[in-house]
Amino acid sequence: MKDYIFRKAVIEDKNSIWNIIKHAILRRKADGSNQWQDGYPNLQTIENDIAKKIGFVLVDDETIIGYCAALINDEPEYAKIIGKWLTNDDFVVIHRIAIDENYLGKGLSGKIIEFVENLATEQNIFSVKVDTNFDNLAMMKIFEKRGYQYCGEVYFRGSARRAYEKVLK
Repeated sequence: MKDYIFRKAVIEDKNSIWNIIKHAILRRKADGSNQWQDGYPNLQTIENDIAKKIGFVLVDDETIIGYCAALINDEPEYAKIIGKWLTNDDFVVIHRIAIDENYLGKGLSGKIIEFVENLATEQNIFSVKVDTNFDNLAMMKIFEKRGYQYCGEVYFRGSARRAYEKVLK
């Protein structure tokens, strides 16, 4: 497999990231999904991720081809899960995974998740928690393929999401 670079996003990346996110929003709509159809995420979301140093990009040569936000112990909605997490220790959360439309179908969402899992273990964190819309079948398959277990439901902006966790050790 090709060598990709995974690094923290910088403010100069924001337009490339936003272009990827905009196309992902349109793909979700074309798939008939409600996810990302309420004005979120938006350019301000990306700028905030970069300012908080939680935005990450996947790079092929010099081209940004993927994006995600990765947060440590910072998702208040996860405390309100309807269900039960596998662990109650420190965790990394992955949000806003998106791949450039010219790079779809190459397993790159899974590659981003793998990079975040490695970042977690480098910091001695052995849990990654994620969520997705109930109608985002592609992302559910990616989570399950990577060994994530369904734990219950969490709510964002009034809408239920499927919550998953993977224990890394």
